[in-house]
Amino acid sequence: MSTPHKDLLKSAQAVRENAYAPYSKFQVGAAVLGADGEIYAGCNVENAAYPEGACAEANAIAAMVAGGCTEIAQIAIVKKGGGKVAPCGGCRQKINEFAGADVPIFVQGKDGALQPYTLGELLPVAFGKSNLETDI
Repeated sequence: MSTPHKDLLKSAQAVRENAYAPYSKFQVGAAVLGADGEIYAGCNVENAAYPEGACAEANAIAAMVAGGCTEIAQIAIVKKGGGKVAPCGGCRQKINEFAGADVPIFVQGKDGALQPYTLGELLPVAFGKSNLETDI
């Protein structure tokens, strides 16, 4: 597995500081390296109506798409403080929309160091675009 792009972790850590998490106090930052070579960042944004919040990964992907890129090359995800973080099931599905199974996802481990995974490891039986292709 490759190592993270040199600025990917720094971008995730920087945007994490802007996370709006007054309820959970679980501040997360995500940085996506697009296939265009640009880094797109997002943080989690909570809402008093809990299910209306948005994850850092989803916001970083939205920034990438808004920037005109639709292919993920790498992702880094970090949280404030110690402990492990990984993308939720919904975000794994969102990542799958724009990434192949071999795309590296670097997540903060228990010790704070980045742990590498591939999308295929985090979402082994993915539902994606190919499932919607039909011969009608």
